Amino acid sequence: MRVTAGLQTLALFLAPVTAGLLLTMPHGHALHSASAYTVWVVAVVQVVAAVLAWRPGGGSPGAILYAAVFLGLVSAQVALGIAHVKVVHVPLGVLLFGVSLLRLSRPSACPRLRERSRRPGRPASRAAA
Repeated sequence: MRVTAGLQTLALFLAPVTAGLLLTMPHGHALHSASAYTVWVVAVVQVVAAVLAWRPGGGSPGAILYAAVFLGLVSAQVALGIAHVKVVHVPLGVLLFGVSLLRLSRPSACPRLRERSRRPGRPASRAAA
């Protein structure tokens, strides 16, 4: 989950870079389109990873809800970009990047690292729980 959250944040960071190229290069449209579909594919992978972490691994079902809502927002973002509705497309992109960055920075996005940080034989502290 941590890897897909990192890829998602990186792809969302690169999308406005390619939007700038869209304005300055003749083939910028293709680059921005490729970055948009990369974000969408990573969002789908995030949903799959959340389901796989939940079902056999006993992870939180909340991650599935987050990933599904995020996929829906990314799909809306792609549709708004195709329709050239920049007045909603740009703020939604900023929102998606901010939410992705917050998700990546939360320790609960990577529960296995929290479990490894405990010393053997010691109970978990309240902060780690």
